[in-house]
Amino acid sequence: MGKIYCMMGKSSSGKDTLYKMLLQDKELSLKTVVPYTTRPMRAGERDGVEYYFCDEERLAELETAGKVIELRAYDTVHGVWKYFTVSDHQMEDETRDYLLIGTLESYQKLKCYFGKERVVPIYIEVEDGVRLERALQRERTQKEPRYEEMCRRFLADSMDFSEEKLREAQITTRFENENLEETEQNIKKYMLQ
Repeated sequence: MGKIYCMMGKSSSGKDTLYKMLLQDKELSLKTVVPYTTRPMRAGERDGVEYYFCDEERLAELETAGKVIELRAYDTVHGVWKYFTVSDHQMEDETRDYLLIGTLESYQKLKCYFGKERVVPIYIEVEDGVRLERALQRERTQKEPRYEEMCRRFLADSMDFSEEKLREAQITTRFENENLEETEQNIKKYMLQ
């Protein structure tokens, strides 16, 4: 049976970059799972690549059809943004390995839905000062920077990824992301063992 690798970490920990690096590795042959969101698209994002961008009406249709595996709602300074995983065409082949980006909450729900033998956590850590610098640099590149939302996310991550919650989720393996290439190689070794 294939594995579903759930990559997690606080905002600006390098998850998106590591995700792309791992997907390009032919030896791993990972298949993507694109999450869904109701938040606005950021500069450089494409529908169906980073996320499936949809409105509340489409989300309601998916929920009514029983397709939503997990859903998280965040009350941002710009309104409520929802992120969710859908049981759709993306994970039909149970012999393949998949990679997705999630949160502790989504990891727990995926584990309940697919089974703990199939869902494997990959937790990325970065020192908070470095994360804050990265978040600020990224926000400055946006057409309309949302600094308040960046700060809210930074503070919320401290609670969402607290040591207590990491223990509850049974996250025992962590990948310190000081160097992208080294971190990618360490994750690859973990996946291949």
